[in-house]
Amino acid sequence: MAAGVDSDVFEQLLVAVDRFARERLIPAEKRVEEEDDIPEDIVSEMKDMGLFGLSTPEEYGGIGINVPQEARLIEALCYASLSFRSLIGTNVGIGSQGIVMDGTPEQKQSWLPAVASGDVIASFALTEPDNGSDAAGIRTAARRDGSDFVINGTKRYITNAVRAGVFTVFARTDPDKPGADGVSAFIVPADTPGITVAKPDKKLGQKGTKTSDVIFEDVRVPETAIIGGPDRINQGFRTAMKVLDRGRIHVGTMAVGQGQRMLDIATDYALERKQFGKPIGEHQLVQGLLADCQADLQAARALVRATADTFDREGKAILEASCTKYFCTEAAGRIADRALQIHGGAGYMAEYDIERLYRDIRLLRIYEGTSQIQQLVIARRTLADRMG
Repeated sequence: MAAGVDSDVFEQLLVAVDRFARERLIPAEKRVEEEDDIPEDIVSEMKDMGLFGLSTPEEYGGIGINVPQEARLIEALCYASLSFRSLIGTNVGIGSQGIVMDGTPEQKQSWLPAVASGDVIASFALTEPDNGSDAAGIRTAARRDGSDFVINGTKRYITNAVRAGVFTVFARTDPDKPGADGVSAFIVPADTPGITVAKPDKKLGQKGTKTSDVIFEDVRVPETAIIGGPDRINQGFRTAMKVLDRGRIHVGTMAVGQGQRMLDIATDYALERKQFGKPIGEHQLVQGLLADCQADLQAARALVRATADTFDREGKAILEASCTKYFCTEAAGRIADRALQIHGGAGYMAEYDIERLYRDIRLLRIYEGTSQIQQLVIARRTLADRMG
């Protein structure tokens, strides 16, 4: 089991993050929505708190929390808008964990201290215009040229690309190997010649988050840029899957944090709003909606924490992580729908927070493996386990 942070220190950190989310971030949500960006003073505060380095080992300047601790901290942070979490999300998760898990000592020393401090934003370049769920169908090519590789291709919906100082880029290094077997993971500095980051996408929700296309045109990197070194050529897909395993637990706990926020908002409204001479929370049909929200939330929280414990204990949790990502994000969608319904017509109006949260939560069922991909993973693992 990963040691993580001392329990007393962790509890202090958890209290600080919870207070920061409620007292500092929530009041800034409307500004982020209007400006479609996160204010620089909040970015600086997040750096000062060490939030960019939550999962980076202490030896590289991070806090070094383990996965169960991460689940509780991210739940607390995600009581506020998911846009704030997105800012640190790639440094805490998919952008850095490939280097943490499989990087060489030199790669770790070169990048992780700056990632932990937030001075460098790490970005995860896997998805392509024709390959999202089918990550094994990667078309971006890395052609060997002496001791270098030359990368050509386009990546799509890359979170924090416009802020990135370094990309983890997945590219096909062996065109003769189909599917996952011929893919390598490269550490590519964002200022490497030949990289173009397109303007940020406009999205349904999560304003303030930044996703963009990233185009690689004859981007030259040394073979030592392969995560784990040249000996780990064609092993990139295995790195990606390990990273996404932990990432799915992370997304599950994001859903729990937002689910709690939406239930609290709906409960407060049910106590305040009156119809037929009494608060709507006294009407049994509204109580049914609240009860269903609470049951979904309790189940999601229990599942994500159990899966975090499994990952921490065993170093993997493939089936459990997919179940967690699938159930928790779908549950959050149900909570959002019920919470808006409790508000009636008011819930459809931008004046009320639930309208924005309803839009924001929708993305969780899509990225880092859609619900349908999770169903496939869960079913295949279930069948394989029975077959031995």
